Amino acid sequence: MNIRYTFPRSCRLLKTDEYSSVFNFRCGKIGRFLNVYAKPNTNQAARLGIVVGKKQLRTAVARNLAKRIVRDVFRLQRHDLPALDYIVRVTKSFDKNESLLVRNELIHLLQKTKRCLNS
Repeated sequence: MNIRYTFPRSCRLLKTDEYSSVFNFRCGKIGRFLNVYAKPNTNQAARLGIVVGKKQLRTAVARNLAKRIVRDVFRLQRHDLPALDYIVRVTKSFDKNESLLVRNELIHLLQKTKRCLNS
């Protein structure tokens, strides 16, 4: 069986209502750079939404880097994740030197969020 490590449109949160429902579900985990929120969905696959504010990351280059890192980690991990809607909020600025820390933190927070919903 070949696993495709793509990030199709069906794996994204697109509408404001989808974001609101995840935030209102109140299941989330907090890290040093990121917050991850989750809510069960009716789809067969995990879906991702990303929130990066201008107050946290001032330049578009920094915001795009943060989104690229989050998308890349999710793209590689999504086959191991349950069918949940995830929102990743960047809460602290970081640079390229800290990208490995951010990647590891996101993987850890995704696993913790999965456990949060099981309890």
